[in-house]
Amino acid sequence: MPIHDQSYRRYAGAKAALGRSWTVIAKAGIMNMIRKRAFIGLLLFAWFPFVVRAVQIYFASNYAQVEALMAPDAKMFRDFLEQQDFFVFVMTIYVGAGLIANDRRANALQIYLSKPLLRAEYIAGKAAVLFTFIMLVTWLPAILLLVLQVVFKGSFTFMRANLFLFPAITVGTLLQALVATFTMLALSSLSKSSRYVGILYAGIIFFTAAIYGAMVAITGSTSLSWLSVGSNVTQVVDVIFRQTPRYATPWQVSLIVVLGLVALAVSVLERRVRGVEIVT
Repeated sequence: MPIHDQSYRRYAGAKAALGRSWTVIAKAGIMNMIRKRAFIGLLLFAWFPFVVRAVQIYFASNYAQVEALMAPDAKMFRDFLEQQDFFVFVMTIYVGAGLIANDRRANALQIYLSKPLLRAEYIAGKAAVLFTFIMLVTWLPAILLLVLQVVFKGSFTFMRANLFLFPAITVGTLLQALVATFTMLALSSLSKSSRYVGILYAGIIFFTAAIYGAMVAITGSTSLSWLSVGSNVTQVVDVIFRQTPRYATPWQVSLIVVLGLVALAVSVLERRVRGVEIVT
């Protein structure tokens, strides 16, 4: 029987460029969620406010009798995004709680990071999953409402008068998505239980809001709104949409808190996402 030479041979296949592996993780995570009927139902439910606002824009554009009451403006788009906060909260828990926690439970981090995959690529791939779905229920419907306004009205008058709305929608939703995504990923990296991570995220949101509410009851002022995670995002987005800030806290303070929260989350991810867990 002939014996074939098994000595070293150069790899003749194609080598993927460094920095693209995160797309494989992102695609797999997105497809995994789309296969779930319950999640598709959540997505459809999250688009219901869009349908309501689209009907409002249609009537305001075609019936002069109701135009004064229902005409779209910057506040309408801000109110729409605020309505979507609930769906962002639910989706963040549903999609994000297990993104890293499930890999930790299955000891999959060692497998991921033993391949030619950078830690930043792994985090980016996981973040892209949650980030995509949050933008799908915030940025996309808001931009479509802008388009529908032009279509129903048959002119660009509204767009020319409100050119800031496109960047406002983009920056506002981007800020909200980044805060939710990185906060959830950081929490997910701390545990092997997605259920515990979801409870922890909800606890942080509600607990900080409760502390702020108690301080308002004691002081009678909204100057301590920076204590609430949600209030900080709301304050900054109000300013982005050129609306009067609803809290007495300077929006710059709220922005610093938001950016600090994202920086803290990135720091936690840098320490927790490792190929080999180091026990000290």
